[in-house]
Amino acid sequence: MTEEEKKEKKDKRNWIEEIDKCPKCGSKHLARDYERGEMTCLDCGFVIDEGYIDQGPDWRAFDAEQKEERVRTGAPMTYTIHDKGLSTEISWKNKDSYGKNIPTRNRSQLYRLRKWQRRIKVSNAAERNLSQALQELERMASNLNLSKEVREAAAVVYRKAVRENMIRGRSIEGVVAASIYAACRQLNIPRTLEEIASITRIKKKDIGRIFRIMSRTLKLNLFPSKPEDYVDRFCAKLNLSPSVKNRTMEIIKLAEERGLSSGRGPTGLVAAAIYIASVMENERRTQREIAEVAGVTEVTIRNRYKEMAEKLGMKIDI
Repeated sequence: MTEEEKKEKKDKRNWIEEIDKCPKCGSKHLARDYERGEMTCLDCGFVIDEGYIDQGPDWRAFDAEQKEERVRTGAPMTYTIHDKGLSTEISWKNKDSYGKNIPTRNRSQLYRLRKWQRRIKVSNAAERNLSQALQELERMASNLNLSKEVREAAAVVYRKAVRENMIRGRSIEGVVAASIYAACRQLNIPRTLEEIASITRIKKKDIGRIFRIMSRTLKLNLFPSKPEDYVDRFCAKLNLSPSVKNRTMEIIKLAEERGLSSGRGPTGLVAAAIYIASVMENERRTQREIAEVAGVTEVTIRNRYKEMAEKLGMKIDI
């Protein structure tokens, strides 16, 4: 559509909004047919507009009460609930649809309805397993302060694992932990295996083994974590300034150019770079403090920072 046609259409729309009578016979009996998108005169039948739009009522809400009154849809579909949130819910509040309190004589009936509703939602062993696993996923994600996007991705990975029969012979908690780790890797929100193992009863080694099997079975095609992905979070936990963060990124970039990152864990490399940067910027942090945040040992930091300082020609006053 050309600019002239757009302008002509806009002028026509403005003319129609201003008009209150038929331009042919002058009648004020106008009809708006929203199904056909037409505005016609009831007396002479003249079609005033054939592209009429139904503007509808104003659904904007400015407070919680208006939002509740004007809502037209339910909650969105989500993979973090075993039935995707499509089943009905009976509220725990003892109130009816008008907001009035339910009489005491009817509350026992409402209690029975709630009980049977919970039973009906989980009808077989597969749904029971999925419901339990997604509750566990929600608990772990809350402890790790993960976003809703990561939780949805982890739930999708777990559902795929169920379809591939990966649950048989393995603990639910272990597969859920591996799903969360895979989702974090997919969305470039790195979490170490140590962090995930710290909120579960599963060992880091077992979570890593399940993740490797899951990655191969589901063909996740995940790229290795980069050291740069951990810098922001580690520096924030250590309360370091932006200057230390920038210096850390420079050190990591130099280390990658010299090939020092090849065959080494990204968290150990980041921890050593942060230690060097904190010393250079006079915001010293002990190796133990950095090791606790990064989930590595002090020996790893010591070996990495000595190697980096020697290969990069840095003089550090420890």
